[in-house]
Amino acid sequence: MRAAKAQHVFLTAGFLVMIYSIGLTQIGIELVGRQRPLVFDLFLQKPSRENLRAYETEMEQACWFARKLRPWAQYLQFLLLHDMGEKSLLGRDGWLFYRPGVQYLVEPWPVRSSSNETHDDPFEAIVSFRDQLAARGIRLLVMPMPGKASVYPEMLTRRAVGAKRPVGGHTLELIARLKRAGVEVIDLSETFAEARDRQPSGDDTQYYLSQDTHWSPKGVSLAAETVARRILDLGWVDKGAVRYDEKPVTLSRYGDVLRMIEVPQIEWHFAPEEVECVQVVRRDTGEPYRDDPASEVLVLGDSYLRIYEQDEPGSAGFIAHLARQLRFPLASIVNDGGASTLVRQKLSRTPALLVGKKVVIWEFVERDIRFGTEGWQEVPLPDPLPMEPGNRKK
Repeated sequence: MRAAKAQHVFLTAGFLVMIYSIGLTQIGIELVGRQRPLVFDLFLQKPSRENLRAYETEMEQACWFARKLRPWAQYLQFLLLHDMGEKSLLGRDGWLFYRPGVQYLVEPWPVRSSSNETHDDPFEAIVSFRDQLAARGIRLLVMPMPGKASVYPEMLTRRAVGAKRPVGGHTLELIARLKRAGVEVIDLSETFAEARDRQPSGDDTQYYLSQDTHWSPKGVSLAAETVARRILDLGWVDKGAVRYDEKPVTLSRYGDVLRMIEVPQIEWHFAPEEVECVQVVRRDTGEPYRDDPASEVLVLGDSYLRIYEQDEPGSAGFIAHLARQLRFPLASIVNDGGASTLVRQKLSRTPALLVGKKVVIWEFVERDIRFGTEGWQEVPLPDPLPMEPGNRKK
């Protein structure tokens, strides 16, 4: 009996030492480095959800044990289980997928919040935004961006090879609701599916990058052609007179899904991806494409608009290629991960950007329908300025 009790005490003490030694060692490291122990921050700010999340993130980044031991532990998981951590999934033939994007597709969840909060329902936010723009005489085109797993499910799992049913069911449901409400929507999942069906045998064209969450330059070009054709056919704008040329540029890059793992040992197992980009340059000056805030078209979106455009090589993303199709420069607001609410909040703070606009194109990645930063808040636009289309005398 005494032996069992002593063993219990020994195990409990060992467990407590293991737990507290990490925190105490971290405090010691910070004091030796003449830093204020991070744990004190818990008592220096209001214990709100946002502050606690920020503290947790900062602690994870600052923890010596996490920085030194986590990469090797995760590397061992990769070698034994092909587990790439909480953000990434390993698909077939070296394809990598962003885990939240896959969760959005496969996990059940309600479209409308159980508490009936409209900011959790993108439909309400989109229709409200459409109506506010319409009051100014501005048209809205919505472009939900399908994730890579929606377009290439067979590269995630062999079980999806030959699958006929739609993968992005939640996205298709939202698109159907928006169309019934009279919102103009581009269904890029259908665009990419039709393009893949037309590919002849042996054509290795990819519309998404194998190591990245984002589309390839071919996907960018196809989407730009599709959007330009729609707004021109609707008569919302006329083609301009600016001529653009294409300049091929080859990049060698590691994808963001691989980089966000932050485990160099895993990166050693992958080679950089060769990406054939097409930069857009003005024919008259030879200069790379640049936005024009006074344009008739404003584009809102997330990192799908940032890649190739603001990133290397620059002026080779969706915005530049759409401008080439329309033959005039565009205005844009781009926020990584913030297309659900943050881009509209920024637009609300800069209403002058709506002056002279005829069309707003709003892109957001489909996983934001569920996981959008700041949810789907209704963002009131300020009163129209005198020169906005809705305020002009007929």
